[in-house]
Amino acid sequence: MAVKMRLQRHGSKKRPFYFIVIADARAPRDGKFIQKLGSYNPLTVPATIQIDRQKALDWLQKGAQPTDTVRRILSFKGVLFLKHLLRGVGLGLFDEATAMEKFTKWSQEHDANINRRQGAHKKARNERRDVPVVRKVAEKTENVPVAAEPSLEAAASEETKAED
Repeated sequence: MAVKMRLQRHGSKKRPFYFIVIADARAPRDGKFIQKLGSYNPLTVPATIQIDRQKALDWLQKGAQPTDTVRRILSFKGVLFLKHLLRGVGLGLFDEATAMEKFTKWSQEHDANINRRQGAHKKARNERRDVPVVRKVAEKTENVPVAAEPSLEAAASEETKAED
């Protein structure tokens, strides 16, 4: 039985909300599933992701295949990096304590980067909110057609020729 980690859509029309689930690859998208790992809400800024890292890691080690979107979510949350580090431990490249140190260091840097980006987003949104909406009013100028002026001169020159 092929097992996939995928999104299960909930929510109303044009208001998506997803559960991250483990399901048989043959099951329908919103159908039967084996286990629920977390949730994903793309409507919030930034998107809200809640996932049980340990369960996700266990299923990845058992051979569950994530879909493209779930793979990006797992990468963002650090599950794939943790799997990579644990593989290095299994190969004997370093011990588990070193792997956990690397993961906590990455996690702290990642959280700081996310907080920095959220702060910048909030600051930009507040600056846009404080700027008054000013519309530029175009000055009125007399619209004299350029093509009309030569014809007037031509008509005046014809009148002078007729008088001669």
